[in-house]
Amino acid sequence: MSGFAVGEILAIFEHDRGEAGETSFQSLGFARALLEAGVGSSITAVLIGAEADGRAAELGAYGASIVVQVHHDELTDYAPEAWGEAVAELMATRNPVAVVAIGTDRGNEVLAYAAAITETAFAANVTEITKVGEASLSLTRVRWGGSLLEQAKLIGSTYVLSGAAHTFDGDPSADHVGATAAVEAFGATLSETAARTRIVDRVTLTSGITLTTAAVVVSGGRGVGSAVGFAPLVELADLLGGAVGCSRVVTNNGWRPHSDQVGQTGKRIAPELYIACGISGAIQHWVGMMASKHVLAINTDGEANMVGKAEYAVIGDLHKILPAVSAEIRKRRG
Repeated sequence: MSGFAVGEILAIFEHDRGEAGETSFQSLGFARALLEAGVGSSITAVLIGAEADGRAAELGAYGASIVVQVHHDELTDYAPEAWGEAVAELMATRNPVAVVAIGTDRGNEVLAYAAAITETAFAANVTEITKVGEASLSLTRVRWGGSLLEQAKLIGSTYVLSGAAHTFDGDPSADHVGATAAVEAFGATLSETAARTRIVDRVTLTSGITLTTAAVVVSGGRGVGSAVGFAPLVELADLLGGAVGCSRVVTNNGWRPHSDQVGQTGKRIAPELYIACGISGAIQHWVGMMASKHVLAINTDGEANMVGKAEYAVIGDLHKILPAVSAEIRKRRG
């Protein structure tokens, strides 16, 4: 094991004006996976912007021994260049063995800026750490929108890595129940142009349950047959408190809006249950829903890719099966 494997791991906690997202805590799970692989000896969580200060108290339970609160007048909302510069300043000051985030759009963007500033190699969307060698790290990462896995080697004295979303544990660590982390403040300096790209306004397009937040997603493909054919999917989703999704061919045919599309060129989701109705299971669609906890496929073709990959499958006509399921749910609810 190389000597530089000892040191702190900086784990960037992604937030939106202090609010945690569905992947926020996964960066700490990714950092714990690195510790298990022999990289680093401690985890330091990084909170960027004063609006995130209130999250510090809870991060000890996720494995962080230190929480660094990064402050600057320009860090009032998400600004990718400013966040990247702040991380680069931390890297220069603390000399960590690794800097990690989760591979969301924001996580990858911030690490890309930080890596460019510090002239450090950056490996994105890592799914597995397989081995630590002398001054090198062997890993597996997702490429081409999830259609292939790449075996790679990262060489350097500091590793900059993003973990693939929904791959690493986002729950509190069983080994750190009740733990608290020491809190340190860091005043970033930032260049005059750091905040030139930033969020200045938000428009809420959807409220309530959405495709990316729903615990249950009822999704349809070519086998649904038409826009009208989505009625039983909508009914079942409403009964289950879920959302309706679809495949690319559905949006291409104009049956559902693009905002409902799940897949490589649509949304990537991780519901507790994904019900795939009349979906063949092309790799582009699988990329968008492969993080689902459980998958139920309903299809007339028992040899369809989705049926082979699903945990549960019903072979038959979805237009007969779904109304029967909805009727049974209503019956049991009285």
